[in-house]
Amino acid sequence: MNIQHTVIDRFLKYVKIDTQSDPESPTVPSTEKQKDLGRVLVQELLEMGISDAHMDEFGYIYATVPGNTTKKVPVICFCSHMDTSPDCSGKDVNPQMNKNYDGKDIVLINDKSQVIKVSNHTSLLKQIGNDIITTDGTTLLGADNKAGVAEIMDAAHHLIKHPEIKHGTIKILFTPDEEIGRGADKADIKKLGADYAYTIDGEELGHLENETFSADGVTIKIHGVSTHPGFAKNKMESAIKIASDIVSALPKNKMSPESTEKMEGFVHPVGISGGIEETTLQFIIRSFDEDGLKTQEDFLKNLTETIIKKYPHSSYDFIVKQQYRNMKQVLDKNPEIVNNAMEAIRRSGVEPVLSSIRGGTDGSRFSYMGLPCPNIFAGEHAFHSKHEWVSVQDMQKAVETIVNLCMIWEERA
Repeated sequence: MNIQHTVIDRFLKYVKIDTQSDPESPTVPSTEKQKDLGRVLVQELLEMGISDAHMDEFGYIYATVPGNTTKKVPVICFCSHMDTSPDCSGKDVNPQMNKNYDGKDIVLINDKSQVIKVSNHTSLLKQIGNDIITTDGTTLLGADNKAGVAEIMDAAHHLIKHPEIKHGTIKILFTPDEEIGRGADKADIKKLGADYAYTIDGEELGHLENETFSADGVTIKIHGVSTHPGFAKNKMESAIKIASDIVSALPKNKMSPESTEKMEGFVHPVGISGGIEETTLQFIIRSFDEDGLKTQEDFLKNLTETIIKKYPHSSYDFIVKQQYRNMKQVLDKNPEIVNNAMEAIRRSGVEPVLSSIRGGTDGSRFSYMGLPCPNIFAGEHAFHSKHEWVSVQDMQKAVETIVNLCMIWEERA
């Protein structure tokens, strides 16, 4: 496919705009600076000739590439998120281009202690001769998910410039706050008007993800007994120590992120706060099926009960909150969504790989909001870290995949 790519210029521009989200903020979006990128995207979409492009009050970008066929084609949406992870600074990103990559470790120029080692990033071995974009070692890169944003923008630009490419109505959606689990919260699915969607937020070239974890959050509030420490014998029951006992009793060699892989789920403590009288533990629970979630939550509750029995005057609250569910349960009812994407990847000259995500995407939530939505590769690697990198050639293949997918839906309508 002959595309005059704009994806790299767009990407290098977008990553320099700080869009880090904030899990402690109650606002939507969680940080106003996400709208800085939103305004740039709207302006670029309008300049392409996409007249309905706009950003709503919550920082969501909506736009439509009108269909140009007489066929009745399902309306397809392509979605990426604008925010970057709170785990690593996204301010003053200084991307570095490593042309004609030679297969060696990459030393990052502004912090030479930061080295992207091939032994830890074996996907680099598939990139020899390609052009690799990295950070300078002081921030993350933001390929998660500005690679996806740039790829959708390049594909839209190509479709607008080439009306001879037949396609149905294409919707574009850019979301804030995906990195803090709120990317779908204020998305207006009715307004969007799409039948099916694809997030462009995956990793390895050619990968299509049709399955995610199912996810719950668990909050355990420990109510201890506080008294003056000088007169505490046989009276004090420290909620801090009770909480510490619970965490310490968690399995070390199973059921944790650091001891699981592939289709194994986990119980993971992510926060602890409080004092002697009350301490709160925050957990995330992950499994590819809901029975697994229930098993892990029962395990955690039984463990808590066992620990609390040692403290007769203390009590606890065990609160489970649903976060998202495995999108495969929805996608299996509409097999053409995945089949068409696999063919689009294949037409891009890449062998498609169907895989599962040990995590979630906006698509997990969208699928249960009535918008079935698998995840297509964007080429991003080592996200949420200073070692983040992306391949120019992989990004270009993602653009081709999007364009091919638009064509395939029209062909098969």
